[in-house]
Amino acid sequence: MPKTLTGKYGSAAAAVNAHEDLVHTGLPSEKVFVDRDKAEVKAIAADGNEREIREILDRHQPSEITERDM
Repeated sequence: MPKTLTGKYGSAAAAVNAHEDLVHTGLPSEKVFVDRDKAEVKAIAADGNEREIREILDRHQPSEITERDM
């Protein structure tokens, strides 16, 4: 089942960096969203890529990562 992973960051710049990192690793841009005002990145995880997405989000030192079933 697909999940939405959300990384919450201390700054918009950190969120943008995490977003760019996810897209550059091959995650389709239509499955990754950045909210600069909230300093959050949301990524749709499917096809067994949840672990990779979580590792990339964590690389940018979020204050929190949450997940929700879609």
